[in-house]
Amino acid sequence: MPSVRDLRDRIKSLKNTQQITKAMKQVAAAKIRRAEIVQKQARPYAEAVGAMLRDLMAAVGTVDHPFMKPGTEGAPKGVILMTADKGLAGAFNSNVIRQAEQFARTNTNVAFYAVGNKARNATKRMAVETKYSASLSAGEKLAIAREVAAKVTDDFTSGAISEIVLVSSKMISVMVQRPETRTLVPITPEKTDVAAGPRTAVEFAPSPEAVLTRLLPKYLEFTIFSAMLETDAAFYAAQLIAMSNATDNAGKLLDELTLAMNKARQASITKEMLEIVGGAEAQSG
Repeated sequence: MPSVRDLRDRIKSLKNTQQITKAMKQVAAAKIRRAEIVQKQARPYAEAVGAMLRDLMAAVGTVDHPFMKPGTEGAPKGVILMTADKGLAGAFNSNVIRQAEQFARTNTNVAFYAVGNKARNATKRMAVETKYSASLSAGEKLAIAREVAAKVTDDFTSGAISEIVLVSSKMISVMVQRPETRTLVPITPEKTDVAAGPRTAVEFAPSPEAVLTRLLPKYLEFTIFSAMLETDAAFYAAQLIAMSNATDNAGKLLDELTLAMNKARQASITKEMLEIVGGAEAQSG
C-alpha cells in the first residue's frame, strides 16, 4: 500500500496536471471561436466559386482542360493528407491517418502530400512516397494552400499522378469530427436534370476554355484552403473535448487519491496509538 508521502506527492503532481489541462481547455475554447469565424467568412466565397464552376460545366459540352480529363493511366494517385500540427486532441489525428492508410491499402499505387506535422510523421512511418510536406501553421494558410495546389497541379499535368485526392477532417459539430476522402481532380460534370427545364444561355469572353482555365486552379486552391480552415476548427473542437475529459478525470482521480491518503493517514495514526498503548501496558505490567 502506498505511503502517505507517496500519495501526497501524487496528488500534488495531479493537481499541476489538472491546471495544465484546464488552461489548454480554455485556450482551445477561445481558438475554436476564432477558427469558426474565419471559416464562416470564407464559406460564401467557396459557395460562389462552386456554383460558378457548376454553371460553367453545365453550360459547356466539352472543355479542353487537364482537370476535366482522366489522369495518366498507371500513375500513382496523389493523396493530400491533412492533419493538425499538434496532438493532445484525442483520436483526431489518428482517425484521419487511419483513413489515409485504408485508402493506401485499397489503392496500392499511392503518393502522399503531407500537410501538417502529424501527417508528415505518419507518412514517414508508413514508408510510402512523399512528394511534399508542410506544416499547417508554418505561415499564412492561403500561401500554403497555393503552394500545395501548385505542386499537385504540376504533378497531375505532367503525368506524375493520376488523381488528386484529399483526406481531411470534416467538422460535423463541436462534439463530432469525421475524416472524409474526396476526389478533387479529375472533375466530372454533374448530371443535369432534363425535367428542370431549359437553362439560361451563357456567353463566355474570350472563351469557355479561358474562363475555366482561370477558375479551375482557383477552385482547387480554395478547396484546399477551406479544408485547412476546417481542420483547424475541428482540431480545436477535438482538443476542447479531450482537455475537458482530462480535467474531469483528473478531478475524479484526485478524489480517489485523497480518500486513499486519508485512509492511510488514519491507519498510520491508529497503528501509532496501538503501539503507545501496548508499550504503556508492557511497562505497567
